[in-house]
Amino acid sequence: MSLAENKQFLVSWEAFHQASKALAVQLLAGGYTSILAVSRGGLVPAAILARELNLRVVDSICIASYDHNKQGSLQILKQASIKDSSKLLIVDDLVDTGETAKSLRKLFPQAYFVTIYAKPQGKAFVDKYVVDIEQDTWIQLPWDMALSYSQPLAKKAY
Repeated sequence: MSLAENKQFLVSWEAFHQASKALAVQLLAGGYTSILAVSRGGLVPAAILARELNLRVVDSICIASYDHNKQGSLQILKQASIKDSSKLLIVDDLVDTGETAKSLRKLFPQAYFVTIYAKPQGKAFVDKYVVDIEQDTWIQLPWDMALSYSQPLAKKAY
């Protein structure tokens, strides 16, 4: 069964932005000097956090473990240029099984790891998150969706 056959959790741009800002509020006193975005999902929340925390040093690490509807093996496609993890904030959109977070913890042992969404299997691998998501739920993030016409209920054949 593909992950897309699970329950769906649809996230709007507004809801994602609000959750990212809520996370920023919790991180204000952290003293971070740089952000590492986990590409691709962490790019948008990292940009929001960089703005809200007034951080100018933003890097990325490119990791592939998903396609649009299934999880695969983890591959680091591009390393980060940041080496000092003492004041580093690592940002991803979600933690699912924790495999990405475990890998990043080995590379950046002193970093503070945050996500917007967390599923039960991955929660222990991040330092902070905003929204709990059930493990059997597939999150549809706003950059993966498009608005389209919805036919009125009265016109649908039941």
